[in-house]
Amino acid sequence: MTASLQQEFFPEIGAGGFTRIDSTVAFYLRINALLKKEAILLDYGAGRGAGHIDDPCEYRRSLYNFQSKVARVIGIDVDDAVTQNPALDEVYVFKPNDPLPLSDTSVDIIVSDFVFEHISNPIHAASELDRILKPGGWLCARTPNRYGYIALSNLLVPEAIRKRVLKILQPSRKDEDVFPALYLLNSFSALLKCFPSDRFEHFSYSWDSEPGYHANNTILYRLMEIIRYVTPSSFRSTLLVFIKKRA
Repeated sequence: MTASLQQEFFPEIGAGGFTRIDSTVAFYLRINALLKKEAILLDYGAGRGAGHIDDPCEYRRSLYNFQSKVARVIGIDVDDAVTQNPALDEVYVFKPNDPLPLSDTSVDIIVSDFVFEHISNPIHAASELDRILKPGGWLCARTPNRYGYIALSNLLVPEAIRKRVLKILQPSRKDEDVFPALYLLNSFSALLKCFPSDRFEHFSYSWDSEPGYHANNTILYRLMEIIRYVTPSSFRSTLLVFIKKRA
């Protein structure tokens, strides 16, 4: 989007490059609060590292660069583009229904950013994340809320025209960063089912950031802002997931 359009609605962006409701800042600030120098961190669905490469905001880039903050950053993805990610110390490519190529209880913290919506077998994925996570470890994920307007709109738009609509609403988004969304692990109830409370503590919450689908159009941006303002918390667009494995 154009910086001038965003700053028209959020003038504070001029002081640091981000809005007061920036979900990237909210998500990664909380992750940073959980980090320890000796930790092994897994970026689950790390991709090509689009944020590290494309994000114009230096402060946001500093938040999601973990290499100087933990002992080791491991990246894993089903796409071999992950081998180009500049913020990883160790990289693996795997098939979705295969076991993760990591040992039992070998990871202290798992970060997964806009990946859960693409998972086709949530029970298997959750079981593998549970297996590799140490007792007392954290699972942190950002994902669209299945009951938010973004996910509901995506589900309602026919597959044949979905990419075309997305290209209009998010003209700056690169084709290599667009993947099919299934929304099977994108509600509080689904998270509780896959990560049951007898094994995990849940500290997740919903969030609405500034509009992301507006075609650089002031009227549409204003409409999206009105929708955000009146939306009840259970229907907010994004889930910020923080789950701790019981020791």
